Amino acid sequence: MATTLAFDVYGTLINTHGVLTLLEDMIGDNAQNFSNTWREKQLEYSFRRGLMQNYIPFSLCTKHALDYACLAHKTQLSDDQKQQLLEQYKILPAFDDVKKGLEQLKAQNYRLFAFSNGAADAVNKLLETAGISELFERVVSADDMKTFKPNPGVYSHFLRETNSTGANTWLISSNPFDITGAISHGMRGAWIKRSEDSIFDPWEIQPTTIATDLVDLENKLEEIN
Repeated sequence: MATTLAFDVYGTLINTHGVLTLLEDMIGDNAQNFSNTWREKQLEYSFRRGLMQNYIPFSLCTKHALDYACLAHKTQLSDDQKQQLLEQYKILPAFDDVKKGLEQLKAQNYRLFAFSNGAADAVNKLLETAGISELFERVVSADDMKTFKPNPGVYSHFLRETNSTGANTWLISSNPFDITGAISHGMRGAWIKRSEDSIFDPWEIQPTTIATDLVDLENKLEEIN
């Protein structure tokens, strides 16, 4: 049986700070800090919605997080500016290593799936814009379950949808919460450590392997498989 690879999308394949150029035009030197707050709150809001069982689509978590970032940084953006940023979020770029890394993995006969908290239509648009959609068998979205990762039901949903087993499936993510969620559910996890400053949570659950990017990932998987 071919090994299944489940790729997280936002922050792993797609650079969520791809809005920086537009943000810099709007607010200047504080764009990076603003972008960091936006991303952190986007994730926090998805976690809280999942725990509350009060679901809204990931795109609305993103919108609410943008509103929070404006308040936190005392930054006044017009409705038109906010809409421009949200539209940009729909066409974020892939990291430079992604296409080459995916092509190498596909050539090794791994089964490649995009696996995201984002709705399938939004994720498909991102992958198409980035020029990598044809490398995946399909998108599997947490939106189907009306909750978010790391809810264990979302990982079960992925395994059902792809006809995979936990032992034969890797979750590939730059987000530690996603790796711990997948491993806790019986999958294996490869953490993409995109920055030397990135920290993995000091829990009893640790990544099965660590790679610097998707090109490096192929060698790390070969060492284990």
